[in-house]
Amino acid sequence: MSYYEKIRELTKSVPTTLVDFGLPRDSARTPSQASSNFITNKEQGDWAENLVTRSINEASKNFVAVKYGKSDDIIAGEDGFDTFYQDFQNELDTIGKRPDLLIFKKSDFEETLGFDISSIPHNEITEYVKKAIAGIEVRSSAYLSEKYKASMQARTNKFNKIALDAKATIINEFSDILNEEKKKNYLTILEGITEETLPVAGFRVPGWHSSERVVELNNHFRTLKDALEIIQKRADLSITVKNEDLQVVHKWIDVFNIPHFYFQVFFDKVIGLSFQNILEIISDSENEGSAFFTERNKRNQDKPTIHINSTKAIEIANKVDEPLHESVRRELNRGQLLFYVTFKGGTAYLDIKNLCKILGINEHDF
Repeated sequence: MSYYEKIRELTKSVPTTLVDFGLPRDSARTPSQASSNFITNKEQGDWAENLVTRSINEASKNFVAVKYGKSDDIIAGEDGFDTFYQDFQNELDTIGKRPDLLIFKKSDFEETLGFDISSIPHNEITEYVKKAIAGIEVRSSAYLSEKYKASMQARTNKFNKIALDAKATIINEFSDILNEEKKKNYLTILEGITEETLPVAGFRVPGWHSSERVVELNNHFRTLKDALEIIQKRADLSITVKNEDLQVVHKWIDVFNIPHFYFQVFFDKVIGLSFQNILEIISDSENEGSAFFTERNKRNQDKPTIHINSTKAIEIANKVDEPLHESVRRELNRGQLLFYVTFKGGTAYLDIKNLCKILGINEHDF
């Protein structure tokens, strides 16, 4: 079975409530205006893409990373953007979404085309693209992942203790009240709250006010409830995948039959996950809430986005030197000024073994 046939079979297992691969993609509304925040995010994404490209090209003797994804410095509100955006939409319907980078064997690399083929019409490079051994979609995240992880672990430890202490106080000091006939159910609830069940436990705070001591008991229940809500908040970073992108990535794979991967760049490391693994994860309903969750992203017109838990990914670079950053002033045609941040430099220290593992390359051949 070919790669694209495996992917096609997997799409049949993905719940249509997440994405219906049998339906045509929704048409996109042309953005009318860009914001400073949008451009900063784009600059960060461009930096992340460049970081991965440089790292691979500096480390490999036999493979080369080439910029392929459709992009342009033109933004909404500038002359020519409407045409650029419509051409992009037409291409999505024709070949799907180009991954940001393509990985070629150096023996297949066309030096005359260079390291950036993003502006070349797809019909002029179809046969060349089919020689690639991998396509990589590069995502970026403005986090120091290790610091975030440590902070979330400290938060979990703190509120685990608060919750279990509140439970112990309630049982040890208020058992006489809880043994009253109409309050016994709360003893059963408390017995079910353990260190293992804290991430899923829940109950309604009683709301008792018949005496000062009962009010005090009620307040302890409130402390326990508040601690549980914090414990159950998301504590892991993720690889983000727009639901709508799954369709157009699948289409591109259908056309080119090239393995596709998502790389998430943090400011201290890079992780990766194959498109095949993403489909496998979201196909299993038992993974929802732990391995992945969905939300509507305000930065993406409230369109649904899938977040794959970063612990499901493989570490591609175990260290990143942060880039330099500076403020930029941009003047639009009507005199509007936008100020944003641009990023330059930085280094990703690749884990060659893991990179080769995820891309299916023999480490000795890299």
